[in-house]
Amino acid sequence: MANDALGFVETRGNTGSIMALDAMLKAANVEHVKTVSIGGGFVTVVVRGEVGAVKSAIEAGTEAAATIGELICVNIIPSAHNDVFGLIGINK
Repeated sequence: MANDALGFVETRGNTGSIMALDAMLKAANVEHVKTVSIGGGFVTVVVRGEVGAVKSAIEAGTEAAATIGELICVNIIPSAHNDVFGLIGINK
């Protein structure tokens, strides 16, 4: 995908992250690229796709995570630089 955007949803608890990911994948044409658990119950789900699709997916994932668990934060990086993909351990 050219000019990929990255979207992040961080929750406290695995259930919220699973619900967020499910909602994101159903809401827009995005790809799940990584789930990171950093301890203390914090889980971050990362998706990628076109900017508009990632924005739609993040909105859906935010709503789903907030209703079932504790939403910590969300972030979107539109047109992420190639080095960012390498930094989080994924190929562009």
